[in-house]
Amino acid sequence: MDHNIPKRRVIKQNPLLPQGVEIIVPPPSFEACTFVEKLSVYATSLIIVGSPFWFYGGIIWLYRKWKQYRLLAAQCNRKSTDESVEEEELRTEHYRRYKQLAKRCGAILTTLVLLSILGPHRNTKLGSALKVRKWRLWDAWLNYVGFSVVKDHGKTSYETIHPEFDMKTSPAMFAFIPHGIFPFGLAFSCLPERGYQSTWGPFRPVVATATKLFPFVRTFISWMGGIDASRNAVSEALSTHPQRIGISPGGIAEMFETFPKPGFHPNDEAALLKDRTGMFKLALQHKLPVVPVYVFGATKMFRRVQLPHFIESLSRMFKISICLFFGKLGLPVPFRQRLMYVIGKTIFPPLADGEDFSMLESGELNQRAQDMHDTFCEEIIRIFDRNKEHYGWANKTLRIV
Repeated sequence: MDHNIPKRRVIKQNPLLPQGVEIIVPPPSFEACTFVEKLSVYATSLIIVGSPFWFYGGIIWLYRKWKQYRLLAAQCNRKSTDESVEEEELRTEHYRRYKQLAKRCGAILTTLVLLSILGPHRNTKLGSALKVRKWRLWDAWLNYVGFSVVKDHGKTSYETIHPEFDMKTSPAMFAFIPHGIFPFGLAFSCLPERGYQSTWGPFRPVVATATKLFPFVRTFISWMGGIDASRNAVSEALSTHPQRIGISPGGIAEMFETFPKPGFHPNDEAALLKDRTGMFKLALQHKLPVVPVYVFGATKMFRRVQLPHFIESLSRMFKISICLFFGKLGLPVPFRQRLMYVIGKTIFPPLADGEDFSMLESGELNQRAQDMHDTFCEEIIRIFDRNKEHYGWANKTLRIV
């Protein structure tokens, strides 16, 4: 028997889905998210998503209190020439009290700043010890967003599978489109064990440097072995085992490429991919396949207020998300929007067996990367158009920008 013949797997067809679409993780019922789970989602969203507001606000408040108590202590330490014994005792008592309060505020402030900068708690071993991926909190979140996953094999009733490729364990780059105002799509695909166990397997997320501004987000990312979005950092990570990463190619800039930006309609969805070939050059360099995943609903978790164009330019320049957004009741609590992940056909690098990436000339490398890029864009549009109707977005259009 020839073991090199690609395997063929028969797909169980659901009559309510397009031909060739297979349900991997069915959506939970709307009632699956209990009242207590909703409260836990609201609370953790305020803590995690809202962390830049209350954390840095708290730092500023502590600093101002520290200065205030030091000033009061200094004033109480000044002895008046005509004060009585009772007044001197009262002044001394106030001095000691304010000095003690200044010390407490200073100690708390110093501790928070050092923890934020040094982060000894941001250790992957600590995350494993705490079993963070198995927390019941994530079940509440996945029920809240109606987490589901389907795989679109195409219009054929079977799929030709590369015998050497296993989506759950093989080296690969998983590309999640779109980014969204907050990258819930990428987060739920790699943090909860329930999110990846029966779908694509564990991987390391690639995140923007701006995530360091979110104290709790930064901690969770570190526990998952997060990688900075710089080309050198990603390339270095792909040079070591297990060579499995997840990325949102559009990045922070993609959040600005939707309504209410001028030129966009409320029914437009956008993928910032037109000039982004760097991911595919890395795929060629490390001989890794790219798995396209479109996350329906990722752009509707929050709503964005359109700010002047120069704010967008500043965001891109400094690689931080200067964005005014809101959720339920105007708070950083996401709207309850169902997230449906659609896995497309895996795109393998156009390299012959034994062909060395380093031997390719610059023009040839760019052309092959462009070919992978074009195939990827076509596949993202294909899975969007074929699955938007059963998601409930029949009138939506995906624009590659």
